[in-house]
Amino acid sequence: MKVTFDWREWRNRLIARPGFQRWAADFPLTRPIARRRARSLFDVTAGFVYSQILYACVELELIDHLAEGPLTLSALALRMGMTEPRADRLLRAAVALDLLERRGVDNEGALRFGLGQQGAAMRANPGIAAMVKHHQMLYRDLEDPLALLRSDRADTELGRYWAYASSLDPAQEADASVSEYSELMSVSNAFVAGDVLDAYSLRAHRCLMDVGGGQGNFLLAVADRWPHLQLRLFDLPAVAERAQQRFEALGLGERAEAVGGDLLRTPLPKGADLCSLVRVVHDHDDDKALRILQAVRAALEPGGTLLLAEPMAETPGAEPIGDAYFGLYLLAMGSGRPRPPYELKAMLREAGFGGIQLRRTRRPMQTRLLVATAV
Repeated sequence: MKVTFDWREWRNRLIARPGFQRWAADFPLTRPIARRRARSLFDVTAGFVYSQILYACVELELIDHLAEGPLTLSALALRMGMTEPRADRLLRAAVALDLLERRGVDNEGALRFGLGQQGAAMRANPGIAAMVKHHQMLYRDLEDPLALLRSDRADTELGRYWAYASSLDPAQEADASVSEYSELMSVSNAFVAGDVLDAYSLRAHRCLMDVGGGQGNFLLAVADRWPHLQLRLFDLPAVAERAQQRFEALGLGERAEAVGGDLLRTPLPKGADLCSLVRVVHDHDDDKALRILQAVRAALEPGGTLLLAEPMAETPGAEPIGDAYFGLYLLAMGSGRPRPPYELKAMLREAGFGGIQLRRTRRPMQTRLLVATAV
């Protein structure tokens, strides 16, 4: 039997030697690399603490308090309902995570705090705060990750929250059961629409049907950028009703129509030359995901176009998001999994699509885009 040299195993044995670690930490050329690696490993170890610091800042509305300018420790402690020593501990932690930064002292010598770069970015993206609050359910579902991984747990908080994921008849879900997650999808997906529309021009199309479109955020972005398009949304009846009310309130009643039904049971309306699936396919297991793609193909005439946009597994530079975060999130939800582009391409071909292209998006960690043609 021929034995080949595996340089990665050799590398790992070398890195595991205490003597090599000491040398790498001291040698000027390797010292920065060794420190980055050590910091990266510690960040993975301490990630839960970081996320809880972020949660505390969001719950206390600390980002909002500082939106208009820096405040002193005593002023922030009063607003947060904490003693100054406890407030100082949280503020120092937030500074370490670049959510806040120190801004010198006021006229009386009191230290002031303002928004850091990460805090300013959060201020510009309110969907992040909504997801941080939402993650409390995920934390509880991951309290015992081995139990989640080793068993088919049907009763999880995320499974109950995302009603369509576990419902035997999702089309019958009432407005009360879909309203909360519909709102979350609206705020968390708002930043995705721009990236998709920047990656693919809709100029040549006449009618877009957004399948699983929630309350219509993607279609509203399309309506603003491409005023010539007729718009159609398909989702569960209770969700579609909310979307239609929104279209009417915004004066889009003549351009936009929301149709209710069960994506896995109700044939999709025909007539659109362009369909979109934005963060829909990865929410479903393989058999259902294929049926969704087949339903979209049946609604399109040959030559029609499908836009499939979602975070994908094995995205270079974003593997912790596509593979780690969404992998465990969807497991806790009880449905779906992140897929790499080559798996999605194979499913698209099986569903009756060709000419499949992976388009470049501005932020692939948030969403990637596959464009396919009905054949």
